[in-house]
Amino acid sequence: MYKLRNYQEVTINRIYEQLKLGHRSIMVQQPPRTGKTVIMAEIARRATRKGNSVLFLVHRKELVDQARRTFEEQGVDMSLVTMGMVQTMTRHVGELSEPTIIMIDEAHHVLAKSYRRIIDAFPRAVRIMVTATPWRMNGAGFEGVADCLIPGQSMGNLIKHGFLAPIRYFRPPDINTAELKTKANGEFDEQSVAEALKPKIYSNAVKMYLAHARGMQAIAYAYNVQSAKQLAKNFNDAGISAAEVDGATPKEERDRLIQRYRDGKITILTNAELFTEGLDLPNVDCVIMMRPTQSLSLYLQFSMRAMNPRAGKTAVIIDHVDNLSRFGLPIDERSWTLKGTQTAGRKHGETITPTTTCPYCFATFYRKGRKTCPICGRKLTVPDEESGPVHIDADLVEVSQAKQQAKRRVEIAHMIRDSEMMKWIADKTPDQLENMIQLQYYARLHGYKPGWAYVVGKKRGFVR
Repeated sequence: MYKLRNYQEVTINRIYEQLKLGHRSIMVQQPPRTGKTVIMAEIARRATRKGNSVLFLVHRKELVDQARRTFEEQGVDMSLVTMGMVQTMTRHVGELSEPTIIMIDEAHHVLAKSYRRIIDAFPRAVRIMVTATPWRMNGAGFEGVADCLIPGQSMGNLIKHGFLAPIRYFRPPDINTAELKTKANGEFDEQSVAEALKPKIYSNAVKMYLAHARGMQAIAYAYNVQSAKQLAKNFNDAGISAAEVDGATPKEERDRLIQRYRDGKITILTNAELFTEGLDLPNVDCVIMMRPTQSLSLYLQFSMRAMNPRAGKTAVIIDHVDNLSRFGLPIDERSWTLKGTQTAGRKHGETITPTTTCPYCFATFYRKGRKTCPICGRKLTVPDEESGPVHIDADLVEVSQAKQQAKRRVEIAHMIRDSEMMKWIADKTPDQLENMIQLQYYARLHGYKPGWAYVVGKKRGFVR
């Protein structure tokens, strides 16, 4: 049986306190690498000891096998547990016996129809939903499925007491990004616009690994399967044992490579979106990010993969795509909430349609099917998606964590101020705005480029 860590006991006690207060649908935020499955296994052990039944849901087969081992080692009466992938359970929901408790792992996925179908089928069951990131990229909230949120322990506290490893974080340097060129008539050159819009990866991955993490076992996240294969080849060519694993790798081969990695016979595992949620690989000391993401959930799963603790260990995170600029350090403290951040008027769960901003007149519109801007008529450039990201050979620099966290505190203060301003201008029209600052906030609220505020401000006489 696992010996619970004190912070896990604290979380379990908080869950029971909320149950005593009458909450029946509890979401628990627990940072990656801090034993979410152990917490659920202990609650399941106590529940089955009293004869209560448990339905445990995950979204990947590997997680089922891993959770089953943890539950068995924790002494759960497995005769009272139904465990499986949500994709399977939702197809057979009519055949399931009503559980006393529904447990959901990686619960930021819970808004999906497959989960909702099971939840709605058993309205009397207590729900305990655990996730590292109660956050959805489309801005949807969790108030429809949870009636309380229990935040996890602070990152600083977990590191201080040795439950997570401290980190060194390397990112691209502050390179001059003023890449747009102008033509003789003063307008932007179309080709330079296309080039500037391409995502960038700061290479060389092998060089940066040798400089900052030589000898450490690492997982590298690539932006597609081909790049993952090429990255593994680059490491092998440099005499560093590496293997590529992806969703198409046969299960037997994948298991064999993962075991060789666990045994220390492979130093680098490269993959494209495979080793993200849940899979236990305790000997990862370094993470190499070659894939940019807009998902906070993925970013934390990527970056914290290396933070399993060991005496004297400092994890190394090598961020070649500057995900840091979007999300801050993985050890930053974050305020979690059940409330969403949807734009007013958008339906619950509605897909957000991507928009495009014209680089000439700054109009924002839906791009799909358009070759020209509907406002100014200029031809729209099309980034070369087939060629993949642009690679730039530049040495990465280490992030000062104290400076980065101070910057984060300032950003939070600005967010509070910005929120008040956004509320004030939400029901205003551009002609009701009185200065450049209000125009700039209006542009941000509606997704316009900063140049929109300048153009309108010039016309209104705010800019001399």
